[in-house]
Amino acid sequence: MKPLNLRARIILLLALLLPLLLLSLHNFAQLLPMPAHSIRQLIVLQGWLPRLVISLLCGAALGLAGLLFQQTLRNPLAEPMTLGVAAGAQLALSLVTIFLPHWLAAGTQTVTLIGAIAAAGLVLVLSASRGLEPSRVAIAGLVVSLFCGSVITVLQLLYAPYLHSLFIWGAGSLVQAGWGSVRQLAGQLLVGWLLALLLRRPLQLLGLGELHASSLGLRTQYARLAGFALAVLLTAAVVSAVGVIGFVGLAAPALARLLGARRLLHQLLLAPLCGAVLLWGTDQAVQPFANALGELVPTGAATALFGAPLILWLLLRLRVASMPLAPVSAGAGESIHTDHRVSPLSLGLFVLLALCLLLSVFFGRSPSGWAFTPLPHLAALLPWRVPREVAACAAGMMLAAAGVLLQRLTGNRLASPEMMGVSAGAALGMLALTLMVGSTSHALRLGVTTGGALVTLLIILSFSRRHHFSPDRVLLAGVTISALFQALVATVIAAGDERAITLLNWLSGSTYSIMPHDAEVAAGMALILSVLTLFFRRWLSILPLGAACAASVGVTLAQARLLTLTFIAMLTASATLIVGPVSFVGLTAPHIARLLGARRPGQQLLLALPSGALMMVVADWAGRTLLAPRELPAGLVATLLGAPYMMWLLTRRGERS
Repeated sequence: MKPLNLRARIILLLALLLPLLLLSLHNFAQLLPMPAHSIRQLIVLQGWLPRLVISLLCGAALGLAGLLFQQTLRNPLAEPMTLGVAAGAQLALSLVTIFLPHWLAAGTQTVTLIGAIAAAGLVLVLSASRGLEPSRVAIAGLVVSLFCGSVITVLQLLYAPYLHSLFIWGAGSLVQAGWGSVRQLAGQLLVGWLLALLLRRPLQLLGLGELHASSLGLRTQYARLAGFALAVLLTAAVVSAVGVIGFVGLAAPALARLLGARRLLHQLLLAPLCGAVLLWGTDQAVQPFANALGELVPTGAATALFGAPLILWLLLRLRVASMPLAPVSAGAGESIHTDHRVSPLSLGLFVLLALCLLLSVFFGRSPSGWAFTPLPHLAALLPWRVPREVAACAAGMMLAAAGVLLQRLTGNRLASPEMMGVSAGAALGMLALTLMVGSTSHALRLGVTTGGALVTLLIILSFSRRHHFSPDRVLLAGVTISALFQALVATVIAAGDERAITLLNWLSGSTYSIMPHDAEVAAGMALILSVLTLFFRRWLSILPLGAACAASVGVTLAQARLLTLTFIAMLTASATLIVGPVSFVGLTAPHIARLLGARRPGQQLLLALPSGALMMVVADWAGRTLLAPRELPAGLVATLLGAPYMMWLLTRRGERS
């Protein structure tokens, strides 16, 4: 289908704006009449109107920040909430609420602003050694974001009663008590937009790639730093004003491109408008439910509930304008080690994995301290420990393999298995089952999550079928479905449902319910699927080169993509059914393999498989023993342990390059 012309785009925008305007008038009419000097007049003038204006301002700021992130990093999956800014702000507020609550007397905006800037500063430190290379900034931002998010989840599990109000803030609440935040954010947005216009030409050159931009005389490092810093400040301003609002920064630039904005100037105009309309419409749609659910309905979470179907509909109707990506390849200085050391490293990692499996079974924490389990007691503990460690190992291997396949296929180093949306589909089934039935059998949970994963896979493939299963189309649909799931979870938690707190354990990747039969099935699936993964090595070298190169060697692009994507979904769904959604191993294991010297797909798989398994085994053992008798989910601990190691690898690689 051809892109819409200008007249069609204007008609489409008016068709979207008209019902939103009518909805706003309806919400305003519910507050009428307003007698002079009445409480209702005060509510309208100091509550409803500021909320309306700040929804427009926040949406526009997030749309502009998302566009700057994507243009600066040349990555359509980059957005404000995945680059550490929002997670740093939320972590700072959580820590202050628990340990230094008297600091909150001065207001929360200062605390959140400091946290956001500190997280962004850490991202810049981790990526500065390579001149703020786009892939390095994106990876560092995602690692920092995942680490901060994991610490927040740990605090939520340990201090849930004290942090319940932060669930609302973390999901984005636009409730206002005056015009102070509106005036402040309006000034910040105006300055930010004017600066973005001044940076238009350098940012446009950055979109051409490092080599072309440098040949035209652009100092790419400084241009990238300026664009990134401006996007960080815009995001920090929104977070400090209303909390964490996800999806808008990702959806608004995508909507602008889907609606036909090709030039950067047009995107700078249209992306803030799309963001403003998206958040404004969501907030107006949420308000009629306020009487039934109270003012605890988080607008930020509900954004994905309304925005995700819109993105999916546009994916069917319009042609996606893909952004050029920095290819996933090993350039100069890409490896620490040379190619001939990959096989010994892989063997060493598998030996280390076997030792860790043994230690996790025999060594632990007892009431008398750390010790090896006595042989007379070991027989009683083996049925509990061995299945968990085997399942963790199997899930880690499958997620690592899926991560390698997806990053190689898409050419996107931010791609990870959970972005396909399959694990989100399984989690949606688990969420619905928990809320409707409550306590259920293990077999029923397995069946429901399997059904959710399969249905989601069919939906995603149907959205990408007409475009030959384009990887960027699959990722955009998967991220949209994942955002929809996260919004549902945030809404349920914000509503105060205690079952949602219990659900956090499974959502963080736990092995609590693993039985011996589950471990046997998991080990069998991991072994079979890992071996089959090696047969995709040739395709992984050919498919990123495009249709012409694939056809020249006898590979049908659409069929090869379909089979590869289906196999990635099988790996992801199998791991999710075993331990639940895990959001770090599939992202990090391929990068660890690359940093250890893997250049070709086969080498990367040989290093990533034991790396992913090792991360999950160590994480499950640590979560089971460090805080005994309390436990933490393995997926959560994997992020807490793996993120600092990933940061160290990034800095070490930078020193050697």
